[in-house]
Amino acid sequence: MPRVTSADVARESGVSRTTVSYVLNDTTGTVISEETRQRVRAAAERLGYAPSVAARTLRSGRSDLVLCVVPDWPVGPVLDALLDHLTRELAARDLSVLVHHSRGDRPLSDLWRAVTPRAVVGFTGFSDEEEAGMRRAGVPVVATVLDEEQRRPGAFAAGQAQVGRLQVEHLAGAGHRVLGYTTTTDPRLAGFAAPRLAGVREECRRLGLPDPRVQPVEVSVESGRTAVRAFRAGDEPVTAVAAYNDEVALAVLAGARAEGVRVPGELAVIGVDDVPAAALAAPPLTTVSQSAELQARFLAASVIAALDGDPAPAHPADVLRLVVRDSA
Repeated sequence: MPRVTSADVARESGVSRTTVSYVLNDTTGTVISEETRQRVRAAAERLGYAPSVAARTLRSGRSDLVLCVVPDWPVGPVLDALLDHLTRELAARDLSVLVHHSRGDRPLSDLWRAVTPRAVVGFTGFSDEEEAGMRRAGVPVVATVLDEEQRRPGAFAAGQAQVGRLQVEHLAGAGHRVLGYTTTTDPRLAGFAAPRLAGVREECRRLGLPDPRVQPVEVSVESGRTAVRAFRAGDEPVTAVAAYNDEVALAVLAGARAEGVRVPGELAVIGVDDVPAAALAAPPLTTVSQSAELQARFLAASVIAALDGDPAPAHPADVLRLVVRDSA
């Protein structure tokens, strides 16, 4: 089916293509009657006309897109929620979100030059060369960084080591002295896994606890079961497990059920992210929430401030929150 063009709208409404362009683009300084404007808009809606993004970009020099650059991370409920909240926040300013997963060796400059975004949001920091190139082109850049990366002015730090510290603080406060840690087996998540485990180890040292026993766990019953067996073996069995995230924690819960180990009676379990399934687990999962809504609100406010030339907003102080349920 051929694409509806402005010429089709012009024929349908009985005006010129120039008038159609003026009406649909709200061009100022034109004398067009309200009756004509309504007729053109009604014709466009009736025909299902969608203005060309490329043409609008050429006229304005910028699209209405905010380009979100996501590293090669697996897509799951946390990233989905963050992007969903960010899309909603920016839609209030008539901005649309374009998500790009960085996979392969294609330079980022090829992408932002092709779509001419109003702003770019990076879910990890950009290289100095990439960031400088975008800023020279007048494209505002908003970036997040992980704990082990260099802090950049205005960048939002996700605080992953603090996640691990909170897990241990809660478990130790409940009287647990011998802890285990179940880490992810997905190499794409190493940037999150390493600082979280570092935070767990740091808090154990601070509290005078033994170093945590570490087990890699895939998201499967058998992998969780293997980890539980290892934790429960020996003269001093692990009594509490801090998991890399909720999915890994759910695998540990499933493994504990398969082994006949009672949670939390014999083994407490705490996850990270507070995914929807966490509250539905058996028993419901204690976890550390990272509030996708607060993070998205901050990133959206940073984009809007950059576009308006206003100071960057203050970083949210309460992104991390312990959610206590029956598992720990």
